[in-house]
This record gives sequence, C-alpha cells and structure tokens, in this order.
Amino acid sequence: MDKIREVIAYKDYFENFLRKQPIKVQNKIFKIIEAIETLERIPESYLKQIKGTKGLYEARISLASNIWRVFCFFDKGKLVILLNGFTKKTQKTPKIEIEKALRLMNDYYNEKMEETK
Repeated sequence: MDKIREVIAYKDYFENFLRKQPIKVQNKIFKIIEAIETLERIPESYLKQIKGTKGLYEARISLASNIWRVFCFFDKGKLVILLNGFTKKTQKTPKIEIEKALRLMNDYYNEKMEETK
C-alpha cells in the first residue's frame, strides 16, 4: 500500500511507551499507525481530535477490554508526529496526559523554529 502520510516519533517518548506494552498491543498499535499512514480518510475510531486543543489528536487502540491512547499531531498536513502514550483507565482522557502532549508538541515546534534560524 502506498503511504499518504509519514508517521514519525518525536524524541523517544513513543518508543518508551511502546516497549512497555505486551507484543499483542504493540502489533495493534502498528496496525493503527499503518492505517494512519495509508488511509485517505482515517476513521474516528482510530484517530480523534482532542476537544479544546489546537491540532492535538489521539490514536485510539483497544484490545479486549483494555484501551490505550497515543497522542499525535500533523505537521504540514502530512507528517504525523507521535508523542506520549498511556493506558486509559477512566472515561475521560486525563488532563495531565493532554498537558504533557501539548508541552511536547510545543517543544517540537520550538525546536523546528530554532533549526530554521
């Protein structure tokens, strides 16, 4: 399948999260990432914008009764930057996780601006 988007991880936050997950979960996460890379229209069951944020999304992974979320955002519409992930245990996404993701997203853009100076 041809890739429509490129998915990259910002620093090692995503990798650290991924390594802690069981193999079945890792495989499921890779399937979701593949869908994000190749599908023209990504279903909301896979990728959903976080309300009240500017451009922050969560990739949604579920297996049996467990739920995981990986935060990400688009850069120039095509590049999806993966940030931190967590195991979801409550109905609402914890504010502390969203704040961490927003902080990482800001770091990414600040570093990018530094590089272009």
